[in-house]
Amino acid sequence: MTLVLIVDDVPAMAQQYAYDLKRLAGHETLAARSGEEALEALSREPVDCVILDLEMPGMDGFEVLRAMERRGVKVPVIVYTGTGNFDRCIQAVRLGAHGFIDKAEPMERVVQEIAQALARRRLEQQVAELRRDLGQDAALLGSSPAMQKLRDQIARVAPVPSPVLIVGESGAGKELVARELHRLGSRPGGPFIALNSAALPHELVESELFGHERGAFTGAVAVRRGAFEAASGGTLFLDEIGDLPPAAQAKLLRVLEQREVTRVGGNRAIAVDARVVAATHRHLEDEVKEQRFREDLFYRLNVHVLRVPPLRERRSDVPELATHLLAATCARFGGRAKRFASGAVEALMGYDWARNNVRELRNVIERMVIATDREELTVDDVPEDIRTGRVVPKEASGDNRTFQEQKVEAERLIIIAALERNAWHITRTAEALGLADHSSLLKVMKRHGISRE
Repeated sequence: MTLVLIVDDVPAMAQQYAYDLKRLAGHETLAARSGEEALEALSREPVDCVILDLEMPGMDGFEVLRAMERRGVKVPVIVYTGTGNFDRCIQAVRLGAHGFIDKAEPMERVVQEIAQALARRRLEQQVAELRRDLGQDAALLGSSPAMQKLRDQIARVAPVPSPVLIVGESGAGKELVARELHRLGSRPGGPFIALNSAALPHELVESELFGHERGAFTGAVAVRRGAFEAASGGTLFLDEIGDLPPAAQAKLLRVLEQREVTRVGGNRAIAVDARVVAATHRHLEDEVKEQRFREDLFYRLNVHVLRVPPLRERRSDVPELATHLLAATCARFGGRAKRFASGAVEALMGYDWARNNVRELRNVIERMVIATDREELTVDDVPEDIRTGRVVPKEASGDNRTFQEQKVEAERLIIIAALERNAWHITRTAEALGLADHSSLLKVMKRHGISRE
Protein backbone atom coordinates (compact mmCIF):
# COMPACT_ATOMS: atom_id res chain seq x y z
CA MET A 1 0.00 0.00 0.00
CA THR A 2 1.36 3.42 -1.03
CA LEU A 3 0.47 6.40 1.18
CA VAL A 4 0.55 9.80 -0.57
CA LEU A 5 0.39 13.10 1.32
CA ILE A 6 -1.32 15.89 -0.66
CA VAL A 7 -0.42 19.37 0.57
CA ASP A 8 -2.71 22.12 -0.79
CA ASP A 9 -4.49 25.04 0.85
CA VAL A 10 -7.50 24.44 -1.45
CA PRO A 11 -9.46 21.47 0.03
CA ALA A 12 -11.40 20.80 -3.19
CA MET A 13 -8.14 20.32 -5.14
CA ALA A 14 -6.74 17.93 -2.52
CA GLN A 15 -10.00 15.94 -2.46
CA GLN A 16 -10.01 15.59 -6.25
CA TYR A 17 -6.42 14.39 -6.27
CA ALA A 18 -7.18 11.90 -3.48
CA TYR A 19 -10.14 10.50 -5.39
CA ASP A 20 -8.23 10.14 -8.66
CA LEU A 21 -5.13 8.59 -7.07
CA LYS A 22 -7.30 5.97 -5.36
CA ARG A 23 -9.26 5.32 -8.58
CA LEU A 24 -6.29 5.10 -10.95
CA ALA A 25 -3.58 3.53 -8.81
CA GLY A 26 -5.14 2.34 -5.56
CA HIS A 27 -3.05 4.77 -3.48
CA GLU A 28 -4.14 5.72 0.02
CA THR A 29 -3.97 9.45 0.70
CA LEU A 30 -3.73 12.07 3.43
CA ALA A 31 -4.42 15.79 3.03
CA ALA A 32 -2.74 18.78 4.66
CA ARG A 33 -3.95 22.37 4.19
CA SER A 34 -0.70 24.09 5.19
CA GLY A 35 3.03 23.55 5.44
CA GLU A 36 2.77 23.16 9.21
CA GLU A 37 0.12 20.43 8.84
CA ALA A 38 2.30 18.69 6.25
CA LEU A 39 5.31 18.53 8.58
CA GLU A 40 3.10 17.25 11.39
CA ALA A 41 1.70 14.51 9.14
CA LEU A 42 5.21 13.52 8.04
CA SER A 43 6.25 13.08 11.67
CA ARG A 44 3.12 11.08 12.46
CA GLU A 45 2.38 8.90 9.41
CA PRO A 46 4.48 6.52 7.24
CA VAL A 47 4.18 8.62 4.08
CA ASP A 48 5.68 7.23 0.85
CA CYS A 49 5.38 10.29 -1.39
CA VAL A 50 4.36 13.96 -1.09
CA ILE A 51 2.50 16.08 -3.66
CA LEU A 52 3.28 19.65 -2.62
CA ASP A 53 1.70 22.93 -3.72
CA LEU A 54 4.33 25.64 -3.97
CA GLU A 55 1.96 28.61 -3.60
CA MET A 56 0.45 28.54 -0.11
CA PRO A 57 -0.06 31.31 2.45
CA GLY A 58 2.24 31.27 5.46
CA MET A 59 4.72 28.40 5.08
CA ASP A 60 4.92 27.80 1.33
CA GLY A 61 6.24 24.77 -0.50
CA PHE A 62 9.82 26.01 -0.50
CA GLU A 63 9.84 26.30 3.29
CA VAL A 64 8.39 22.80 3.57
CA LEU A 65 11.24 21.43 1.43
CA ARG A 66 13.83 23.26 3.55
CA ALA A 67 12.25 21.98 6.77
CA MET A 68 12.22 18.40 5.45
CA GLU A 69 15.92 18.72 4.63
CA ARG A 70 16.73 20.04 8.12
CA ARG A 71 14.78 17.23 9.78
CA GLY A 72 16.30 14.52 7.57
CA VAL A 73 12.95 13.46 6.05
CA LYS A 74 13.80 11.43 2.93
CA VAL A 75 10.30 11.05 1.46
CA PRO A 76 10.22 11.90 -2.30
CA VAL A 77 8.36 15.12 -3.15
CA ILE A 78 6.58 16.11 -6.35
CA VAL A 79 5.76 19.82 -6.49
CA TYR A 80 2.93 21.29 -8.52
CA THR A 81 1.86 24.76 -9.50
CA GLY A 82 -1.15 26.41 -11.05
CA THR A 83 0.64 29.62 -12.10
CA GLY A 84 2.66 28.16 -14.94
CA ASN A 85 5.88 29.52 -13.41
CA PHE A 86 8.20 26.58 -14.01
CA ASP A 87 11.29 28.55 -12.98
CA ARG A 88 9.98 28.24 -9.42
CA CYS A 89 9.48 24.51 -9.94
CA ILE A 90 13.10 24.14 -11.06
CA GLN A 91 14.13 26.01 -7.93
CA ALA A 92 12.15 23.47 -5.88
CA VAL A 93 13.93 20.59 -7.62
CA ARG A 94 17.25 22.17 -6.61
CA LEU A 95 15.97 22.12 -3.03
CA GLY A 96 15.41 18.36 -3.26
CA ALA A 97 12.07 17.78 -4.98
CA HIS A 98 11.92 14.74 -7.26
CA GLY A 99 10.04 16.53 -10.05
CA PHE A 100 7.25 18.94 -10.90
CA ILE A 101 3.89 18.98 -12.67
CA ASP A 102 1.23 21.49 -13.62
CA LYS A 103 -2.13 21.29 -11.88
CA ALA A 104 -3.81 21.15 -15.28
CA GLU A 105 -1.99 17.98 -16.36
CA PRO A 106 -3.97 14.71 -16.56
CA MET A 107 -3.94 12.50 -13.46
CA GLU A 108 -2.32 9.68 -15.43
CA ARG A 109 0.82 11.85 -15.58
CA VAL A 110 0.65 12.38 -11.81
CA VAL A 111 0.38 8.63 -11.20
CA GLN A 112 3.37 8.08 -13.49
CA GLU A 113 5.43 10.69 -11.63
CA ILE A 114 4.63 9.00 -8.28
CA ALA A 115 5.64 5.60 -9.67
CA GLN A 116 8.94 7.04 -10.94
CA ALA A 117 9.64 8.76 -7.62
CA LEU A 118 9.04 5.55 -5.67
CA ALA A 119 11.18 3.53 -8.11
CA ARG A 120 14.02 6.04 -7.79
CA ARG A 121 13.81 5.89 -4.01
CA ARG A 122 14.00 2.08 -4.06
CA LEU A 123 16.99 2.24 -6.42
CA GLU A 124 18.79 4.70 -4.14
CA GLN A 125 18.18 2.40 -1.17
CA GLN A 126 19.50 -0.60 -3.09
CA VAL A 127 22.62 1.28 -4.17
CA ALA A 128 23.24 2.33 -0.57
CA GLU A 129 22.90 -1.28 0.57
CA LEU A 130 25.28 -2.51 -2.14
CA ARG A 131 27.87 0.11 -1.20
CA ARG A 132 27.53 -0.84 2.45
CA ASP A 133 27.86 -4.55 1.74
CA LEU A 134 30.70 -4.28 -0.82
CA GLY A 135 33.47 -6.64 0.17
CA GLN A 136 31.84 -7.70 3.42
CA ASP A 137 31.40 -11.33 2.46
CA ALA A 138 31.82 -13.40 -0.66
CA ALA A 139 29.96 -16.56 0.27
CA LEU A 140 28.53 -17.17 -3.20
CA LEU A 141 31.92 -17.08 -4.88
CA GLY A 142 33.50 -20.39 -5.72
CA SER A 143 33.29 -23.22 -8.22
CA SER A 144 33.33 -26.15 -5.81
CA PRO A 145 30.66 -28.84 -6.23
CA ALA A 146 28.97 -27.62 -3.04
CA MET A 147 28.60 -24.08 -4.40
CA GLN A 148 27.49 -25.24 -7.83
CA LYS A 149 24.80 -27.32 -6.15
CA LEU A 150 23.66 -24.35 -4.03
CA ARG A 151 23.50 -22.01 -7.03
CA ASP A 152 21.43 -24.57 -8.95
CA GLN A 153 19.00 -24.82 -6.03
CA ILE A 154 18.72 -21.03 -5.77
CA ALA A 155 17.94 -20.74 -9.49
CA ARG A 156 15.15 -23.32 -9.19
CA VAL A 157 13.57 -21.89 -6.04
CA ALA A 158 13.91 -18.13 -6.75
CA PRO A 159 10.91 -17.77 -9.13
CA VAL A 160 8.59 -19.60 -6.71
CA PRO A 161 6.84 -17.18 -4.27
CA SER A 162 6.68 -19.71 -1.41
CA PRO A 163 8.65 -19.19 1.82
CA VAL A 164 12.25 -20.40 1.90
CA LEU A 165 14.25 -21.58 4.91
CA ILE A 166 18.03 -21.11 4.68
CA VAL A 167 20.11 -23.15 7.12
CA GLY A 168 23.81 -22.94 7.77
CA GLU A 169 26.47 -22.01 10.27
CA SER A 170 27.24 -18.47 11.37
CA GLY A 171 29.24 -16.54 8.78
CA ALA A 172 28.52 -18.98 5.96
CA GLY A 173 26.59 -16.38 3.92
CA LYS A 174 22.89 -16.99 4.54
CA GLU A 175 21.94 -13.35 3.90
CA LEU A 176 23.78 -13.37 0.57
CA VAL A 177 21.74 -16.42 -0.43
CA ALA A 178 18.57 -14.52 0.51
CA ARG A 179 19.67 -11.54 -1.59
CA GLU A 180 20.36 -13.83 -4.53
CA LEU A 181 16.87 -15.33 -4.18
CA HIS A 182 15.48 -11.80 -4.30
CA ARG A 183 17.62 -10.82 -7.30
CA LEU A 184 16.57 -13.88 -9.30
CA GLY A 185 12.94 -13.78 -8.13
CA SER A 186 9.90 -12.43 -9.89
CA ARG A 187 10.15 -8.96 -8.24
CA PRO A 188 13.82 -7.97 -8.09
CA GLY A 189 12.88 -4.27 -8.26
CA GLY A 190 10.94 -4.48 -5.02
CA PRO A 191 12.41 -3.79 -1.58
CA PHE A 192 14.67 -6.23 0.25
CA ILE A 193 14.21 -5.81 4.01
CA ALA A 194 16.51 -7.71 6.38
CA LEU A 195 15.72 -8.15 10.06
CA ASN A 196 17.92 -9.99 12.55
CA SER A 197 15.59 -11.60 15.08
CA ALA A 198 18.40 -12.34 17.53
CA ALA A 199 19.43 -8.67 17.71
CA LEU A 200 15.99 -7.34 18.69
CA PRO A 201 14.89 -6.81 22.31
CA HIS A 202 11.93 -9.12 22.95
CA GLU A 203 9.66 -6.22 23.85
CA LEU A 204 10.26 -4.59 20.44
CA VAL A 205 10.09 -7.64 18.17
CA GLU A 206 6.39 -7.26 17.33
CA SER A 207 6.75 -3.53 16.68
CA GLU A 208 9.68 -4.17 14.31
CA LEU A 209 7.82 -6.91 12.46
CA PHE A 210 4.29 -5.55 12.34
CA GLY A 211 4.65 -1.83 13.10
CA HIS A 212 2.85 0.23 15.76
CA GLU A 213 0.33 3.03 16.04
CA ARG A 214 1.01 6.32 17.74
CA GLY A 215 0.69 5.95 21.52
CA ALA A 216 0.76 2.14 21.41
CA PHE A 217 3.41 2.16 24.14
CA THR A 218 5.73 4.58 25.90
CA GLY A 219 7.94 6.22 23.33
CA ALA A 220 5.66 5.49 20.34
CA VAL A 221 5.32 9.15 19.35
CA ALA A 222 4.53 8.42 15.70
CA VAL A 223 3.02 5.70 13.55
CA ARG A 224 5.67 3.27 12.37
CA ARG A 225 5.51 0.72 9.61
CA GLY A 226 6.88 -2.69 10.41
CA ALA A 227 9.15 -4.86 8.31
CA PHE A 228 6.24 -6.65 6.60
CA GLU A 229 4.75 -3.41 5.31
CA ALA A 230 8.16 -2.07 4.28
CA ALA A 231 8.85 -5.27 2.32
CA SER A 232 5.53 -5.35 0.43
CA GLY A 233 6.21 -6.00 -3.23
CA GLY A 234 9.57 -7.55 -2.41
CA THR A 235 11.33 -9.84 0.06
CA LEU A 236 11.44 -9.93 3.86
CA PHE A 237 14.52 -11.71 5.18
CA LEU A 238 14.14 -12.88 8.78
CA ASP A 239 17.58 -13.89 9.99
CA GLU A 240 17.99 -16.10 13.07
CA ILE A 241 14.30 -16.99 13.01
CA GLY A 242 14.92 -19.56 15.76
CA ASP A 243 15.41 -16.71 18.25
CA LEU A 244 11.91 -15.27 17.88
CA PRO A 245 9.96 -15.27 21.17
CA PRO A 246 6.82 -17.48 21.30
CA ALA A 247 4.29 -14.62 21.07
CA ALA A 248 5.93 -13.26 17.93
CA GLN A 249 6.04 -16.77 16.44
CA ALA A 250 2.27 -17.06 16.80
CA LYS A 251 1.64 -13.70 15.14
CA LEU A 252 4.13 -14.47 12.37
CA LEU A 253 2.27 -17.68 11.56
CA ARG A 254 -0.97 -15.74 11.32
CA VAL A 255 0.58 -13.20 8.94
CA LEU A 256 2.00 -15.95 6.72
CA GLU A 257 -1.42 -17.59 6.49
CA GLN A 258 -3.62 -14.50 6.09
CA ARG A 259 -1.20 -12.14 4.29
CA GLU A 260 -2.14 -9.19 6.49
CA VAL A 261 -0.78 -7.50 9.60
CA THR A 262 -2.25 -5.49 12.45
CA ARG A 263 0.05 -2.89 13.94
CA VAL A 264 0.70 -2.95 17.68
CA GLY A 265 -1.97 -0.81 19.31
CA GLY A 266 -4.14 -0.86 16.19
CA ASN A 267 -7.27 -2.72 15.12
CA ARG A 268 -7.08 -2.34 11.34
CA ALA A 269 -5.85 -5.23 9.19
CA ILE A 270 -3.36 -4.12 6.53
CA ALA A 271 -2.73 -6.31 3.48
CA VAL A 272 0.94 -7.17 2.87
CA ASP A 273 2.55 -8.89 -0.09
CA ALA A 274 6.10 -9.86 0.82
CA ARG A 275 7.92 -13.09 0.15
CA VAL A 276 9.38 -14.40 3.40
CA VAL A 277 12.86 -15.89 3.46
CA ALA A 278 13.98 -17.10 6.90
CA ALA A 279 17.38 -18.25 8.07
CA THR A 280 18.83 -19.92 11.14
CA HIS A 281 22.00 -21.55 12.41
CA ARG A 282 19.90 -23.65 14.81
CA HIS A 283 18.49 -27.12 14.17
CA LEU A 284 14.81 -26.17 14.16
CA GLU A 285 13.68 -29.80 14.34
CA ASP A 286 15.39 -30.05 17.74
CA GLU A 287 13.92 -26.69 18.76
CA VAL A 288 10.45 -28.02 17.92
CA LYS A 289 11.04 -31.17 20.00
CA GLU A 290 12.15 -29.01 22.93
CA GLN A 291 9.00 -26.86 22.41
CA ARG A 292 11.06 -23.72 21.86
CA PHE A 293 9.80 -23.29 18.29
CA ARG A 294 6.26 -23.76 17.03
CA GLU A 295 5.83 -26.89 14.95
CA ASP A 296 3.15 -25.32 12.71
CA LEU A 297 5.40 -22.32 11.99
CA PHE A 298 8.32 -24.63 11.21
CA TYR A 299 6.30 -26.52 8.60
CA ARG A 300 4.98 -23.25 7.20
CA LEU A 301 8.51 -21.92 6.69
CA ASN A 302 10.37 -24.97 5.40
CA VAL A 303 8.50 -25.31 2.11
CA HIS A 304 11.90 -25.03 0.44
CA VAL A 305 15.12 -25.57 2.41
CA LEU A 306 18.52 -24.36 1.20
CA ARG A 307 21.65 -25.44 3.06
CA VAL A 308 24.67 -23.13 2.84
CA PRO A 309 27.79 -25.31 3.07
CA PRO A 310 30.40 -24.34 5.68
CA LEU A 311 33.75 -23.22 4.33
CA ARG A 312 35.50 -26.39 5.54
CA GLU A 313 33.37 -28.39 3.08
CA ARG A 314 34.59 -26.25 0.18
CA ARG A 315 38.13 -25.26 1.09
CA SER A 316 39.08 -25.44 -2.58
CA ASP A 317 37.15 -22.15 -2.92
CA VAL A 318 39.47 -20.38 -0.45
CA PRO A 319 41.91 -19.04 -3.12
CA GLU A 320 39.08 -17.39 -5.07
CA LEU A 321 37.43 -16.07 -1.91
CA ALA A 322 40.72 -14.82 -0.46
CA THR A 323 41.69 -13.01 -3.67
CA HIS A 324 38.31 -11.29 -3.84
CA LEU A 325 38.33 -10.30 -0.17
CA LEU A 326 41.90 -9.01 -0.40
CA ALA A 327 41.03 -6.74 -3.33
CA ALA A 328 37.84 -5.54 -1.62
CA THR A 329 39.67 -4.85 1.66
CA CYS A 330 42.42 -2.82 -0.04
CA ALA A 331 39.79 -0.84 -1.97
CA ARG A 332 37.81 -0.20 1.21
CA PHE A 333 40.89 1.09 3.02
CA GLY A 334 41.92 3.20 0.03
CA GLY A 335 45.44 1.71 0.00
CA ARG A 336 47.59 0.12 -2.65
CA ALA A 337 46.48 -3.19 -4.12
CA LYS A 338 48.19 -6.20 -2.56
CA ARG A 339 48.63 -9.81 -3.63
CA PHE A 340 49.19 -13.19 -2.00
CA ALA A 341 52.33 -15.26 -2.24
CA SER A 342 51.53 -18.91 -2.96
CA GLY A 343 52.51 -20.09 0.49
CA ALA A 344 50.04 -17.71 2.13
CA VAL A 345 47.07 -19.03 0.18
CA GLU A 346 48.07 -22.62 0.90
CA ALA A 347 48.19 -21.82 4.63
CA LEU A 348 44.70 -20.34 4.42
CA MET A 349 43.47 -23.47 2.64
CA GLY A 350 44.75 -25.70 5.43
CA TYR A 351 42.54 -24.14 8.09
CA ASP A 352 38.98 -25.28 8.88
CA TRP A 353 37.37 -21.82 9.36
CA ALA A 354 34.89 -23.32 11.78
CA ARG A 355 34.59 -20.33 14.11
CA ASN A 356 32.88 -18.03 11.61
CA ASN A 357 33.39 -19.38 8.08
CA VAL A 358 33.71 -16.74 5.33
CA ARG A 359 33.35 -13.91 7.84
CA GLU A 360 36.34 -15.28 9.76
CA LEU A 361 38.37 -15.48 6.53
CA ARG A 362 37.49 -11.85 5.78
CA ASN A 363 38.60 -10.74 9.25
CA VAL A 364 41.90 -12.62 8.98
CA ILE A 365 42.67 -11.03 5.61
CA GLU A 366 41.92 -7.59 7.05
CA ARG A 367 44.39 -8.28 9.87
CA MET A 368 47.01 -9.32 7.31
CA VAL A 369 46.49 -6.17 5.22
CA ILE A 370 46.85 -3.90 8.26
CA ALA A 371 49.87 -5.75 9.66
CA THR A 372 52.23 -5.22 6.70
CA ASP A 373 53.19 -2.45 4.31
CA ARG A 374 54.49 -4.87 1.67
CA GLU A 375 52.55 -5.40 -1.53
CA GLU A 376 52.92 -9.20 -1.27
CA LEU A 377 51.44 -11.09 1.66
CA THR A 378 53.53 -14.16 2.53
CA VAL A 379 52.95 -17.16 4.74
CA ASP A 380 54.64 -15.27 7.60
CA ASP A 381 51.85 -12.68 7.41
CA VAL A 382 49.20 -15.35 8.06
CA PRO A 383 48.33 -15.20 11.79
CA GLU A 384 50.00 -17.99 13.75
CA ASP A 385 46.73 -19.40 15.05
CA ILE A 386 45.62 -19.86 11.41
CA ARG A 387 48.95 -21.37 10.27
CA THR A 388 49.16 -23.86 13.12
CA GLY A 389 45.58 -24.28 14.25
CA ARG A 390 43.06 -26.74 13.00
CA VAL A 391 39.67 -26.20 14.64
CA VAL A 392 37.56 -29.36 14.69
CA PRO A 393 33.94 -28.21 15.19
CA LYS A 394 31.27 -30.19 16.98
CA GLU A 395 29.25 -30.25 13.77
CA ALA A 396 32.08 -31.78 11.74
CA SER A 397 30.69 -35.24 12.21
CA GLY A 398 27.40 -34.07 10.68
CA ASP A 399 28.76 -33.66 7.14
CA ASN A 400 25.76 -34.00 4.83
CA ARG A 401 27.77 -34.60 1.67
CA THR A 402 27.79 -37.92 -0.12
CA PHE A 403 30.99 -39.93 -0.50
CA GLN A 404 31.21 -38.90 -4.16
CA GLU A 405 30.82 -35.20 -3.30
CA GLN A 406 33.55 -35.43 -0.65
CA LYS A 407 35.81 -37.27 -3.09
CA VAL A 408 35.38 -34.63 -5.81
CA GLU A 409 36.09 -31.81 -3.35
CA ALA A 410 39.20 -33.60 -2.04
CA GLU A 411 40.55 -34.04 -5.58
CA ARG A 412 39.85 -30.41 -6.37
CA LEU A 413 41.61 -29.30 -3.19
CA ILE A 414 44.72 -31.36 -4.06
CA ILE A 415 44.90 -29.88 -7.57
CA ILE A 416 44.46 -26.25 -6.44
CA ALA A 417 47.01 -26.69 -3.62
CA ALA A 418 49.53 -28.04 -6.14
CA LEU A 419 48.84 -25.15 -8.50
CA GLU A 420 49.37 -22.68 -5.67
CA ARG A 421 52.70 -24.28 -4.70
CA ASN A 422 53.88 -23.98 -8.31
CA ALA A 423 52.59 -20.43 -8.88
CA TRP A 424 49.97 -21.85 -11.27
CA HIS A 425 52.66 -23.05 -13.69
CA ILE A 426 50.81 -25.79 -15.58
CA THR A 427 53.78 -27.91 -16.69
CA ARG A 428 55.50 -27.91 -13.28
CA THR A 429 52.20 -28.70 -11.55
CA ALA A 430 51.53 -31.60 -13.93
CA GLU A 431 54.98 -33.03 -13.15
CA ALA A 432 54.45 -32.59 -9.40
CA LEU A 433 51.14 -34.46 -9.60
CA GLY A 434 52.65 -37.25 -11.72
CA LEU A 435 50.47 -36.51 -14.75
CA ALA A 436 51.65 -37.33 -18.28
CA ASP A 437 51.80 -33.74 -19.55
CA HIS A 438 50.25 -30.31 -19.16
CA SER A 439 47.28 -31.20 -21.39
CA SER A 440 46.29 -33.93 -18.94
CA LEU A 441 46.27 -31.39 -16.13
CA LEU A 442 44.20 -28.96 -18.20
CA LYS A 443 41.59 -31.67 -18.77
CA VAL A 444 41.45 -32.43 -15.04
CA MET A 445 41.15 -28.71 -14.24
CA LYS A 446 38.29 -28.34 -16.71
CA ARG A 447 36.49 -31.34 -15.23
CA HIS A 448 36.73 -29.80 -11.76
CA GLY A 449 35.78 -26.28 -12.85
CA ILE A 450 39.23 -24.82 -12.10
CA SER A 451 40.25 -21.80 -14.13
CA ARG A 452 43.67 -20.16 -14.43
CA GLU A 453 42.02 -16.71 -14.35
